[in-house]
Amino acid sequence: MYFQTLDIKSQCIGVYVDGSIYHDNLPDDLTRTWSYSTFLKESPVEYARLYCEGRTLNDVCPDLYRDEWEPVCNRLTAFYRALREAKVDLNENCFYDLVPENFLKDFCEIKNKITKYVFENYSKPPNYEFLVDVEKIIGEIRVRSLTLNFAKIKSRLFQFKTKNWHQKLKAVAPYVDYNLFGTKTGRLTTKKNSFPILTMPKEYRNTIEPANDWFLEMDFNSAELRTLLALSGKEQPDTDIHQWNAQHAYGGLVTREGAKQRIFAWLYNPESADHISERAYDRDIVLEKYWDGEQVHTMYDRIIPSDKHHALNYIIQSTTSDLFLRRMVEVNKLLEDKKSHIAFCVHDSLVIDLADEDKHLVPQIKEVFGNTDLGAFRVNLSAGKNYGDLKELKI
Repeated sequence: MYFQTLDIKSQCIGVYVDGSIYHDNLPDDLTRTWSYSTFLKESPVEYARLYCEGRTLNDVCPDLYRDEWEPVCNRLTAFYRALREAKVDLNENCFYDLVPENFLKDFCEIKNKITKYVFENYSKPPNYEFLVDVEKIIGEIRVRSLTLNFAKIKSRLFQFKTKNWHQKLKAVAPYVDYNLFGTKTGRLTTKKNSFPILTMPKEYRNTIEPANDWFLEMDFNSAELRTLLALSGKEQPDTDIHQWNAQHAYGGLVTREGAKQRIFAWLYNPESADHISERAYDRDIVLEKYWDGEQVHTMYDRIIPSDKHHALNYIIQSTTSDLFLRRMVEVNKLLEDKKSHIAFCVHDSLVIDLADEDKHLVPQIKEVFGNTDLGAFRVNLSAGKNYGDLKELKI
């Protein structure tokens, strides 16, 4: 049965079904809707927004519904504008309590029609189940407030840059709202008006504190190089990869920093003719396997139009991003029913809001995170009482 949710938050349960609105005792046969809401976490529902790869309702609305959709869409925009001007926080209020019920019914009815059109005219993505898993995680992050302590930067407010950032952070709600479809490679971006976690300068990260007791951060030791090694059919070193390159790829003739600069200069420049780097990683084999001359086809079923100049970058970046997000999904499963939870992710690093009672799980969390589809990746681990003051953990 087609239906629409009335809010994304778990405490704001409400659905529209066949002309009626339900808040309690939801119908049992709900099967298809437009997009995910957190109170649907345990429900076997399909989401049209994932079928059309994140396109908006306006993008996918067919011409036969356009005359019905546009006036409702305009009213929705007007309601949002009025609520914003009235400084109503939608993170703290249920949307359905703030607008007339007759509007909700009109909006959900046309939304149902567009949703049905998408299911009838779009193919189910081959990575659909993965997209659902990630959508559920970022849905939980979206409704969980960050804990901010601006006292940490109070002594620096005389600085122009710090003052500007302080004003910017105070002007946005403390919620991270990721866009699952913000890039062609699959790397997450944040939506407009989201807390700017991806662009936040390191010197202000100490203003973010855990809701529990610790932040635990994990990332891979040079994830993209390890991805390229694996796609080339070569084994993963269990040591720091730049030190390994210095000794094995370049025969000990360069320092670790020199090896790092040399390998990245070669990796991201298709015109580079560094035969020693090529012998160690063999990017031509990877290109031949995953690029058909017009499109990149990754091991995770992503298809990205590409010329030769960008093809290797797309292969590596997209594969690494999907590999990371899949490990995030597995870590999230491990933390089910635990007090600890995923706080946010920043590119290829995962940050856990860790409770003291779950500290014994850290070695297991690290193992789950590092056990990738391309082999065991070396994991960097750090922890601290705020996001800016993290110290390396040796586990």
